[in-house]
Amino acid sequence: MWGIILSIVLAVIIGLIGDALAGHDMPGGIIGAMIAGFVGAWLGALLLGNWGPVIGNFAIIPAIIGTALFVFLLGLVSRLFRQAA
Repeated sequence: MWGIILSIVLAVIIGLIGDALAGHDMPGGIIGAMIAGFVGAWLGALLLGNWGPVIGNFAIIPAIIGTALFVFLLGLVSRLFRQAA
């Protein structure tokens, strides 16, 4: 039970840090940050591997970099859709 709670809290924190690094406003507030944290951790581990400190099954540094990349790409896609409409 504590593992799930720790994973969710870390996903939110990683999502907020990645959002701050990317310079975009992540839609969805805390839930959006949590989703971005989980997707970013997956993306960071896929692209960069699992290195650095690991807390709650998250490799922190690749997760933050992956989340910043995910939020940046999400911001680009949302801008493209706003311009097309």
